[in-house]
Amino acid sequence: MAKPFALSPKVKWGVLLLVLYTIFAATQLGFSWDRFEAGLGHGAKFLARMFPPSVERLDVLWKGIAESLEIAVLATTLGIFLALPLSLLGARNLMPVWATWPARTVVSLCRALHPVIVAIIFVKAVGFGALAGVLALTVASIGFIGKLFTESIEEISLKQVEAVRATGASFANVIIFAVLPQVFARFVGFSTYQMDSNLRNSTMVGIVGAGGIGGTLFSAFQRFDYDFVCTILATIIAIIMVGELLAGVVRAILLDNVSLASLFGKKPHGSGSAPRPLEDDA
Repeated sequence: MAKPFALSPKVKWGVLLLVLYTIFAATQLGFSWDRFEAGLGHGAKFLARMFPPSVERLDVLWKGIAESLEIAVLATTLGIFLALPLSLLGARNLMPVWATWPARTVVSLCRALHPVIVAIIFVKAVGFGALAGVLALTVASIGFIGKLFTESIEEISLKQVEAVRATGASFANVIIFAVLPQVFARFVGFSTYQMDSNLRNSTMVGIVGAGGIGGTLFSAFQRFDYDFVCTILATIIAIIMVGELLAGVVRAILLDNVSLASLFGKKPHGSGSAPRPLEDDA
């Protein structure tokens, strides 16, 4: 009987080298048990100072949260509108090479840097504030959505495209009636996921001065105001959870044709819709 996890000699040598390098890397970075043990004590003291959470400056908190929400919504909307044409230009099954390479290069450049690094660049360019955050997250949205949109378009069936072309339809009609109907479900999934991601990232870019609740959080850390830090973190977690709930509602309405009444009402036994595949949420 063949062994299910039998490894070739080359793979065994590769695993051995990986283990040896991991041990070597750990010795080079100053890890020690004493340091880890001291860190547990410091972490416990930090958590103890965070409770009970402070509710004295709710006006400052809500101002930062509102700005983060505005940054996330604006960046996601701009990212979708800019990523869609780039995706169509970058699809190899629809466009010639001279069009796909420039579009793919732009998308790759947008994905090259972390949003916080891009936010630092925009803070230097346009100054402190929400505009830098919106621009940074728009770039990140173009990179993420553009790549996934392009891959989805390249996986469509060309039979429907050829059938529409055979009717003498224009290029725009081919896109509208043959391409977009095949990828609409995935587009909605990618867009809602990016909205959720931008909500999280909008709380980080503020740390470097790009607006949002991140700036308020960073200021609270600098003042050792840990009870207010706890309030901010709890609010961010609550907003992210609400955002995930709303994204699920949007997907159910747009993709499953579920009405709001049936979505929040009691479903009859056995009449629920089939669970969506995980790939739609990728």
